Amino acid sequence: MDSITIQPTTTLPHYLFGSVTLVGAGPGDPELLTFKALNSILDADVILYDFLVSPEIVALLPKQSHAIAVGKRCNGQSTSQQTINELLLKYVQLGKKVCRLKGGDPFIFGRGGEEALFLEQHNIQCAIIPGITAAMGCCSYSGIPLTHRQISRGFTVITAHSQKDTHQINWQALVELQHSLVFYMGLNRAEQIATQLMRHGMAASTPIAIISQGTTPNQSQLITSLAQLPEQLAKHALPSPALIVVGDVVTYHHQIHNTLLRDIEYYL
Repeated sequence: MDSITIQPTTTLPHYLFGSVTLVGAGPGDPELLTFKALNSILDADVILYDFLVSPEIVALLPKQSHAIAVGKRCNGQSTSQQTINELLLKYVQLGKKVCRLKGGDPFIFGRGGEEALFLEQHNIQCAIIPGITAAMGCCSYSGIPLTHRQISRGFTVITAHSQKDTHQINWQALVELQHSLVFYMGLNRAEQIATQLMRHGMAASTPIAIISQGTTPNQSQLITSLAQLPEQLAKHALPSPALIVVGDVVTYHHQIHNTLLRDIEYYL
């Protein structure tokens, strides 16, 4: 009997052999990386990383991988989201294992949802590895519990990156929630945040913390009240990235001392 050769009717595109993983790098301390995140980093051919990924974690990127900085900075060097999407598509179509490395968690103000949907639109599925988000990491390192049965039954995270963000916030609803409030990317608008909260009924004596470069050796923080914030900010300039925490849970900072950061610089 003659042998039969079956010819495929279609050729599978090469990019089906590539892959994309959206990876949360956590808030800065490399020891807060998950095993799964580290394995994805070490296994990647191409790593597209944000500026919010700490230098200590960038130092862990394997020398044999092609590492590309694609971060965004306010009023500074930035890579457009369209360019990032195009790079993801380009390298996965070349059959590469792509690690998209983001500070914190990919799905919390990290545009991970946008990038995952973009890939789905191009019939590319991706793996998603969560990371410790800045709200949890920075507050834990600062001795600030986001929830406490006697004070706060919940917490709310808000982005205050742009003027548009602060205009769209329902300040009255935030005040009435009586939650711990955490503002991401709001350092340049900290005074405006304090003013809006007081204008909508929050007590001027409400504690506020600004945590700068949280979970890293350079962590510093300002602990004050909403009313005193402008005066204290004028005295103590804090570098980005910084997280703003508002609520009575901030007072526990004086009672809970995280031994992970013994040499932290405090401004009271």
